[in-house]
Amino acid sequence: MESEFLKSLVIIFGASALVVFFLHRLKIPSIVGFLVSGVIIGPYGIGLIKDTHSVEMMAEIGVVLLLFTIGIEFSMTKLTRMRKAVIAGGSVQVLLTIGLSAAASFLAIGDVNKSVFFGFLIALSSTAIVLKMLSEKGEIDSPHGRTMAGILIFQDICVVPLMLIIPSLSGGTINILDIAMKMGKAALIIAIVLLSARWIVPGLLHQVVRTRSRELFITTIIFLCFGIAFLTSKFGLSLALGAFLAGLIISESEYAHQATSDILPFKDSFIGMFFVSVGMLMDIGYMSDNCLKIAAAVALILGLKIITGIISALSIGSPLRTSIHAGLGIAQIGEFSFVLAVAGKASGLITEDFYQVFLSSSVVTMMMTPFVLKAAPSVSGWIAARRLLKRAGKIKKVSEADGFTGRRQGHVIIIGFGLNGRNLARVLKEADIPYAILEMNGDTVREMKKKGEPIYYGDGTSKEILHKLGIGKARLLVVAISDPASTRNITYIGRHENPDIYIIVRTKYLVEVDDLKALGADEVIPEEFETSVEIFSRALRQYHFPNSVIQDMVNKIREDSYTALRSVELPMRHLFEEVEWLPGMEIDGYRVPADSHPVGKSIGELQVRKNTGVTIIAVRRAAEVFTNPKPDFRFKAGDIILFTGERKSMNAAINYFKKSK
Repeated sequence: MESEFLKSLVIIFGASALVVFFLHRLKIPSIVGFLVSGVIIGPYGIGLIKDTHSVEMMAEIGVVLLLFTIGIEFSMTKLTRMRKAVIAGGSVQVLLTIGLSAAASFLAIGDVNKSVFFGFLIALSSTAIVLKMLSEKGEIDSPHGRTMAGILIFQDICVVPLMLIIPSLSGGTINILDIAMKMGKAALIIAIVLLSARWIVPGLLHQVVRTRSRELFITTIIFLCFGIAFLTSKFGLSLALGAFLAGLIISESEYAHQATSDILPFKDSFIGMFFVSVGMLMDIGYMSDNCLKIAAAVALILGLKIITGIISALSIGSPLRTSIHAGLGIAQIGEFSFVLAVAGKASGLITEDFYQVFLSSSVVTMMMTPFVLKAAPSVSGWIAARRLLKRAGKIKKVSEADGFTGRRQGHVIIIGFGLNGRNLARVLKEADIPYAILEMNGDTVREMKKKGEPIYYGDGTSKEILHKLGIGKARLLVVAISDPASTRNITYIGRHENPDIYIIVRTKYLVEVDDLKALGADEVIPEEFETSVEIFSRALRQYHFPNSVIQDMVNKIREDSYTALRSVELPMRHLFEEVEWLPGMEIDGYRVPADSHPVGKSIGELQVRKNTGVTIIAVRRAAEVFTNPKPDFRFKAGDIILFTGERKSMNAAINYFKKSK
């Protein structure tokens, strides 16, 4: 038995590696590769693996770890901000999908109970696939990402009541009190789990970290992940939801990043098993014999779910483009629909033939998801730009756009009012520089309007709205949003509408730098390399490089679009061309403040060498450099003094210079 299980693992990982590698050369997402691998080696393919039960168990571990790491990327604060998407958006999507699906099914079969059950199956989307794709693209915190994540979380919660209602749909009796008790227990366990994020887990992890045992830390993290997932499953909730809640708990502690890095190797290994196991469900023979029936089912599912997804996103105030993007993203059938389908089949709600059609069409929608999500930005942008469809979302846009004014000139336009946008606005306000903010979160707009901020609701990819903000006369455009597709569109529109405007763009990932530069951005600030710049700057300071030299190096890296850090083949030596002598010498520098001891005094009067033991080798005053200054050289405020000597002497010199007058 053990050798058979090991054989299955060898086949799965071997076949997956080959297929994923081949498809990667064709630029096809790895998720599709895993699904195709499952189709090939599964019982309906060449039959290398016939018993899929053990594989399904491993696949569940992959889903648990995936949702756990995504939960860590969230936080209780972020989830609270998403409450509208979770409660309002999720409920509209689920209820509307069930209602429309049931109505369409009733016209075909005339059975109310079975029609409602069909609605249950179609209502759920794939949390694992969608969140994995959003996480890889860095779009979980984008407007469409938050909308999709909120709806998916609500769907996972709905698994409980949907499972409890199945017996009544099959003609059995239903106990309202029993359902109420189970729902109450589920709500209670969620509340307990979330409360522990503040009161129990941080203290527990603190005690574990104090032992300085990495093995104990990893063991504790895995215990929390699987323990909470198991606990929620015993109360009727899904394992995935429990794992997500466990991740939320860890996210509230200062150990979240370490937990993520320790879990990632396990997650990446097991999540492939999930997609392989889904691929194994596809019966190629049945699909070929019923291809028209399955194609019709796929078209019906995608069309219905895209429509309900768009409506649910619009209902919570999302712009039309974001709503279309979200609707396309959650158009597939979810993995928990398989669980409902098995229960419905056992209860007699669906036949074997319908089960096979549903299974095949579900896997097809899952395989299509990576391609649909890849095309979603372009499709949603194109549709939203069409006047015929824009009118649906234009009433609110026009009413809120009345506050825009075209009288501004030489101002700054800030797209996005997250942490970066808020900090920039605060600085601009202190500097008395005019600015206008564009934000797509209606709650944020209302809140900040009350505080007097010049903030407006709207989509930055709309040329009309940018013109209302005065893009033609603005001096600076700052794009600080977490939506790569929208960032590119805004950059292009900004450059096209005002060739003279200076555009600064923030991006999470390095791969966006060249594209954004090509689209017209003057400066692109990738968070990944700004962190690297800060780290190496501080490291060089420990080796006593003068701040002015470090700043010159940083400027050179930024001006070159971070090329020095982006290529392992490019030598870094050119950064040190003008300062080759520095690493081998103990030198330091000091900028003279206006109220410090050296101001107005000469080197001879200060007797620096006698009092501290260092030798002054140069003084930089603005753009002018005085090398080997004479004893009668007098210091002014703002001078940068470069000196050399033993480390102990240089520390004494800095303290000596710091003395007040």
